[in-house]
Formats: sequence, structure tokens, C-alpha cells
Amino acid sequence: MAEKVRYFILPQPILKEQKINPLTRSLHLCEAGEIMVPENSSWQTNEKNSNYLLLYCTRGLGKLMVLNEEIPIQEGQYFILPSREGFEFRSDKQKGARFLTALFNGENIRFLEEEFGVVRNVMPSVKNQVANREMLFDEIFNNLAKGFHDENLEYVSFCFGHLLATFIYGHKTSDTEEGEPGYAVRRAVDYFEKNIHKKLTLNQISREVGYSPTYFSTIFRKETGYAPVSYFSHLKIVKACEYLDQTNSKVKQISFLLGYTDPYYFTRDFKLKMGLSPRKYRNRISARLISRD
Repeated sequence: MAEKVRYFILPQPILKEQKINPLTRSLHLCEAGEIMVPENSSWQTNEKNSNYLLLYCTRGLGKLMVLNEEIPIQEGQYFILPSREGFEFRSDKQKGARFLTALFNGENIRFLEEEFGVVRNVMPSVKNQVANREMLFDEIFNNLAKGFHDENLEYVSFCFGHLLATFIYGHKTSDTEEGEPGYAVRRAVDYFEKNIHKKLTLNQISREVGYSPTYFSTIFRKETGYAPVSYFSHLKIVKACEYLDQTNSKVKQISFLLGYTDPYYFTRDFKLKMGLSPRKYRNRISARLISRD
């Protein structure tokens, strides 16, 4: 028999308000909880509605019976039902299971349905550039315990949006292992940012990441759409915009700060990428203020 350790159900009048609130109607929680299923036990429901159900197994293992299919489930896996069909989870005979769950809906969820209906491994939080999932669940539980007033539920909705994204888009935020092409590209970009004041050659960059210039250029262009040196040049222009917006440094000084030996070449490169000269870029704000007056 499953045990609800923590469980929150939003009342129907509150859900109706969530559906019309501009800040929550695109994604909102209906229920959320922590479920413990002892060893050799089952957790089931025959309830059917149009909501979506996230099941995140944080401990244990067993089998999920849903949509006439038996699916093995273990720690570190999650499953999102595209609609809340009846399901049953049977825990292992010698090992119980723990689930964090969320029943949710919203105007834009249908656009994500292709991600649902399949058991997926969770990308490890240690290697993820996102908050720990259990911490986000705890934040949601703690705030639901404070009541169902508008501002609190709006905050919960944003928290849940972040949480849901860590599942659906986890593969995009996970760290790439050393030795993979993406790792070399990321190392190169870090190298660019730390050496934005220098003039780097392709040989220097490829040597830094441990690849031949030809191979590195190929994988870098595949990952970013740019040649390495061209990408570095774009980063310099982004930095130049910061200097122009936030300092009183002269254009000539900025060009030297960014590793350009010729201010004229810097101005030409800036105009090519930004569509106007550094001086006009800097003056655009004062020009707008004058036009408003």
C-alpha cells in the first residue's frame, strides 16, 4: 500500500483561477507529492482526466503497468503520462520505492507531448547546470504549505517550470565528458573569454584544446556554426559593446584592450558585425533621449 508522505491537492476553485491567470495559465500544478511504496507492494489509480503526471523515482525499483504495457522502473528514472490514464506500480519484492510526483497542465503543454510517454534516465544533477531536482520539489512543497494565494502559486508555477525543464531538457544542460567534441568546444570558448584581450591564432586555440587545427575547426563549426577565429572575433565585439555602454574609454583605447593593433581595423570589424560604427553605437542612447525630449 502506497503512503503519501507529503501531498498537496489544489482545490477546484483555485485551479480555475490558475487557468485564467496570465502568469500561470501556460503551466500550473494541480497536485504534488512524495509517495513511498514499501517492498512487494503496489500503488495504483484508475482515475482518468486531461492532466499530465510526472513520476520521478528517487529510490528503489519495480514495474509500471500503464497503457497495457509493463515498464521496468528504477532509481534515477522518470516518466510523464501524456494524460492521467489509470496506472499501477509494483515495487520489487525485496526493495521499496520512493516517488516525487506532480500532476500538471497548461495551455502550452501540448507542444511538449512528444517528450512524454517514455521512461527516461534522469541526467545526474551533479553534472547539470541546473538546481538539484529534489531541492526544487522541496521548494514547491514548502511554498504550497504556506497557502494557495495568488503570489505564492505564481512563484510555485515558475519553480515547477524550472523543474520540468530539468527533466525535458536535461540532455541540453548536462556537462559533456572529457574527450568528446563538445568538451573541446567548451574549453575553447572558456579560453576565448579569458584571453579576450589577446590576438589568438587557430594554431594557438587548437593546441590549447589538444586537437589538430583542421579537426578542431570541423568540430567547432559543427557545434557553433562558426569558425573558431570568427567566433572569437564576435566575442570581442560583444565585449566592445560592454565597454562602449559602461565606460568612457575612447574607441582607440577599447580597440587596444581587445587585442586589436589597428583602431581602424577594429572600427571596420565592429561596423561589419553591428551595422554601425563604435562611435554611433555609443551615441545611440543619447540620440534616443534627445528624440524623446
